Formats: sequence, structure tokens, C-alpha cells
Amino acid sequence: MDSKINRRDFIKATTATTASVAALGAGITLTTYVNANENPVTNEKRWGMLVDTNRLTESDIDGMVTACQKENGWGNETHSTGDQKASWIKKIKVKDTATQRISNLALMCQHCEEPPCVDVCPTNASMKREDGIVLVDKHRCIGCRYCMMACPYDARSFVHEELTNQKEHMPRGKGTVEACTLCVHRVDKGEQPACVEAVDSDAVIFGDLLDVTSNIHQTLKRVQSTQIRADLNLNTGVRYSGI
Repeated sequence: MDSKINRRDFIKATTATTASVAALGAGITLTTYVNANENPVTNEKRWGMLVDTNRLTESDIDGMVTACQKENGWGNETHSTGDQKASWIKKIKVKDTATQRISNLALMCQHCEEPPCVDVCPTNASMKREDGIVLVDKHRCIGCRYCMMACPYDARSFVHEELTNQKEHMPRGKGTVEACTLCVHRVDKGEQPACVEAVDSDAVIFGDLLDVTSNIHQTLKRVQSTQIRADLNLNTGVRYSGI
């Protein structure tokens, strides 16, 4: 038996162990993102979202943010500097320099097919499910924040504070990174993400991008859409029309 181990394997093994111990110390409830219906997650589906900026209003986005906070339990933290609070979904404005038109966007994790956050994670805490949802395994996350630096959408947050009153379905922990999960706990039960449910129109459509009969697939065939930073060739699950 060869007792030798290379440096890379040693680092991965020790960081994984450290992550597990850190998670227990932080009081994170041990849980995994298992399909609530006990059906295996496969690549026969790819969940995605289409945001119509022509129809989405500022109040719509405010409602999306509020719904996400209420559903997942973030947003009430206080931090000494005030500029590092959790932000799973953001309201941003984009200005077309040619027409001067301003569009309101809801920006969250884009759930890339080729996620940079997964590529740089040393412990495999950042991961992508077979159905395209990008997640963070809090038990493996060691808080290195490489994923935050790699994300071109500034979609991830770092938890600086001790947390209380967490949601059972969405565990969080001090010293770990977090981001939009597309409300995976709802999706696995056949429900819509909370932010989508909060918009009372087709300004935001969620569904299976691979299902030719789905509303999102049919709509994408009819309307022109784009990806944020399409030049990166990440094939995002979140698409935008009207910009």
C-alpha cells in the first residue's frame, strides 16, 4: 500500500475535515439539499428564470426582495460597517448609453451551467445540482470567499454575524458564504420560488428550460432575451428580456 499523498490531495482532505468541524461549531443544522419528493435530481430538467424588464416595476422588485428575505430568513443582520449585509437578490438599474433608457433588474445568483464559483472552491462546498441549481454546502464551506471573488455577478454574501431564528429549511451559519438557491426547498415540492410567486404577472417566469411545453421555454422561443455577461459563456439559468 502506497502511503504517499500529494500536497493537493492533502489540502483537500484537511480542508474538508475542517469545514465539517467548523459547521458543527457554528451551530448549523446538519442537512442536505435532498429532493423533498425523494425523487432523484437528474439532468433531464434545468431550472431557469426569465425576467421581463419591460414589465417588471421597481415595486415588483421590492416585493421579490421582501419575499426572498421572509422565505429564507436573511436581511435582519447588522454589521459594524453596514456595507457587508446579506443580499441574495438585489434591485439594480441599468442605463442604455445609446438610448438613455433605464431598466430595473432583479439580480441574483444566475445559476450558471459553468459556474466559476464551483471551479475555484477548494472544498467542493460550491456545487451545481444535476438540474442546474447552484448551491453552497454550509458544512464544507470554510469561508475562504474564493467563490465571491470569482462570481462576476457579485451574487454571494458572507455571514459575519452570529445568527438566530433560522429557517429550518434554509440553514445559515457564521463564517460561511450564501446566495440565492432558487428556493430549492420549494422547487423540489413542485412550487415556485418565493420571489417569482411575489410577482403577480408574467414579468418573471420560472420553469424547466428543457421542457418544450413549459411557459418559459415557449416564451424564450418568442421573445429576444439575453444573459448578463453573455461574453463569459457561462450559459446562465437566469435570462432577461427588454435589455
